[in-house]
Amino acid sequence: MTEQTQRLGAGRYIDAARAPDTTVISVHELTTADGAKISGVLRVVPGARTVVALMHPRQDLAHHVLVPELLARGYAVWTQGTRSVNNDISLVHEQALLDAAAGQVFLRERGFEHVVTVGHSGGGTLFAFYHQQAGLPAGERLTRTPAGRPIDLAGAQMPLPDAAVFMAPHPGQGALLQRLIDPSVVDEADPLSVDPRLNPFDPANGFAEPPHSSSYSPEFITRYRAAQRERIARIDALARRRVDEAADARRRYKSTSDPADHRAALAPRVLTVYRTDADLRFTDLSLSPNERPYGSLFGRRPDLTNYGLVGFGRFVTPDAWLSTWSGLSSNADFLRCAPALTAPSLFVELTGDQACFPEDATSMVDALGSADKTHVRVAGTHFGGPIRDGAPTGASLAAADIGTWLATRFA
Repeated sequence: MTEQTQRLGAGRYIDAARAPDTTVISVHELTTADGAKISGVLRVVPGARTVVALMHPRQDLAHHVLVPELLARGYAVWTQGTRSVNNDISLVHEQALLDAAAGQVFLRERGFEHVVTVGHSGGGTLFAFYHQQAGLPAGERLTRTPAGRPIDLAGAQMPLPDAAVFMAPHPGQGALLQRLIDPSVVDEADPLSVDPRLNPFDPANGFAEPPHSSSYSPEFITRYRAAQRERIARIDALARRRVDEAADARRRYKSTSDPADHRAALAPRVLTVYRTDADLRFTDLSLSPNERPYGSLFGRRPDLTNYGLVGFGRFVTPDAWLSTWSGLSSNADFLRCAPALTAPSLFVELTGDQACFPEDATSMVDALGSADKTHVRVAGTHFGGPIRDGAPTGASLAAADIGTWLATRFA
C-alpha cells in the first residue's frame, strides 16, 4: 500500500479524463438578482445544443469528473459556484438559489435549446430545491430564510430547467449532518468531551478496531439516533438565540444610533460545531448494506477524522446553520422538495456510496414528482471512484448512463 492510499482522506479526489481538443472554454462573471457576484465556466463542443449545468452549494466543480465525460458525448457543460464557494461559513441555501437562477438565466440567454441540471452529492438537493421554488408562482416562493432574514425569490427570474439528473445525491446537508453528528459531545465548547454511553468509538458500545466492521446493538442505535436529533435541536436553539441577539442590537441601533449597538448587530456570532463524522454506518457495514468501503466521506478512519478540523458544518454563522446544516430547520431537504420536481429525471445510485444509502435512493426516487423518472445503479463510491482497484470509475459508468438517457430525450 502506498503512502498516498494510506492517508486518512485517500479516495476523495478522482482524476478526470481529458476534455476533447475541440472544447471552447470561457469564464463568466454573473450578477444575481440581489446584486451578488458569482462566476462560472462554460465549455462548449461543436454542435452542442443541450447544456448540462453542474453546481454544488459549497464546492468548486470546474474540474468535476463528469465534465470531460459529458463533453465527449456532445453536450456543453456549465459549472458554477455560489457566492460561498469553498467557504461555507455563511452559506445560506436560499441565497444559493439566487446564484443558481443567475446561471440558468445566463444559459437561456446563450441560446441553448435544452438546459439540464446535474446535481452530484449536495448539488442534488440544491437543484431539487431550485426546481421546487422555480416551479412555483413568484408570489408563492419563500420570502424568508429559516433565520428570519428576508429573501426575494419572487423578484428573481428563475427559469425552469428541462430535466434533472442526480448522481449520488444525499438527502440534504442538514439531513446528512443529522446522521453524521456525534451525539456523545456533552460540552459544545470542548471538542474532547464525551458521554461514554453514546460514544460510537467505544468497544463497550460495539466499536471494533478498524478496519474490522463494528457491531452496534439495536438499542444503542435507537438511543444514538435520538441523541443526534437532540443535539441538532440544542444547536438550533443556540443559533436562534444568537440570531435574536443580533436582531435586538439592530433594533436598538435604529432608535439609539449608538455605535456600540451597531457593532453588536454586525458581530457574526459564529458557531463551532465539533465532531460531525460519526454515522454508525461508517464503521458498521451491516447497517444499510451496500458495497461501500469501511470509513466515511472524509477518510478511512472516522474514529480519527471525527475529531479533526475537516468536517461538515464545522464553522458556521447561525443563519447558515439554520438554512443549511440543521436537519430540523433547513428548507433544502430532498424529500421535501422532490414532489414538486416534475421535469424528466434520472437518478444515478452509486453502489458503494457512503452518503446515499440504498433505502435513501429508493425514498428519494419515490418522492420525485416526475412522470418520467429513471433509477439506475452503477458500481462506484460517492465521489465517483472505482468500487475496487482496477475497476472502471463510478463517474465513467455514471456518465455512460447519463449520456444514453440524455440522448433519448435531447438528441
